[in-house]
Amino acid sequence: MQGKAVQGKSVGYWVTTGLLAAELLTGGVWDVSRTHYVVGVVARLGYPLYVLTIVGVWKLLAVPALLAPGLPRLKEWAYAGVFFEMTGAAVSHAACGEGRAAIAPLMLAALALASWGLRPASRSCRALRGEAGIRSAHERA
Repeated sequence: MQGKAVQGKSVGYWVTTGLLAAELLTGGVWDVSRTHYVVGVVARLGYPLYVLTIVGVWKLLAVPALLAPGLPRLKEWAYAGVFFEMTGAAVSHAACGEGRAAIAPLMLAALALASWGLRPASRSCRALRGEAGIRSAHERA
């Protein structure tokens, strides 16, 4: 039974991570190329257009960071960046009276949290400390 649970967690991780990576790739390309849609959104929210280049490049860099094997600390930063960007987008929409537009970024933030929570130990910072079951000095005290 435990093997099926581990397999289910692995499938959940790859599904959520694949969806997240696809959105980041699409969103990053749209941001960097300044599609009509994203230019309209950014202008409506009151941000300068150069924000699209900054956010777009970071989204594009997050994709290989999340998908490549290893690099657990880089993955942690990528997950944090995605979460901050998506929750920031949701707050920006809500602050501009576009509450319904805040739903999509909140769903993407939840997708990032799901991917982060389902990731195997080899893709987390626990891998940097050795075995996933090793307790820190604070926990042993």
